[in-house]
Amino acid sequence: MANASAKRIASQNEAAIKNMLYGQLLCNLVPTIIRILLRGQTLRDSKKAVIFYFLSLALSQFLYQHLKKLGTPRRDSTGNLVSSGEDLNQPGMTEWMFDILYISSILGEWLWWTYLVIPAFVIYKLWGLISPMVFGRSSALPDEEPMESLSKRQEKLKKRNERGDPRVKAQVRK
Repeated sequence: MANASAKRIASQNEAAIKNMLYGQLLCNLVPTIIRILLRGQTLRDSKKAVIFYFLSLALSQFLYQHLKKLGTPRRDSTGNLVSSGEDLNQPGMTEWMFDILYISSILGEWLWWTYLVIPAFVIYKLWGLISPMVFGRSSALPDEEPMESLSKRQEKLKKRNERGDPRVKAQVRK
């Protein structure tokens, strides 16, 4: 029974790896063919676009090779299953790698503009921590006392106390 589960995982992994290969080919060949047909040349594209394309290609290929290495089932010389490989359908880091792989494959060189959101958010959060240390905190004037927010009941008791109401004084003594 346990071998049946390993065979099922192995077949799912093989199908997922094959789909990743076709997806990689499709997402990398189609934009290149379109550029060649529409522009006539890809070598004269801006250097920035080419650099971003190869960065996204490198990221996609790294994740593809890593997932392929994790999920490829191992078989002995007779073809029997030795190891099904890691389950590529498991949640967690594997799932995140698939998400990054799909997003980087679909968006291509435009992906890097969306990745800039992450360091921008980190800089924004760090600025909130660093700016008070660099520029100093705005100190409150020593003469001013911070305003206390009083409830309606507390305000009424305070006014009664100022008038000298005996009921308030009795409560204060207790």
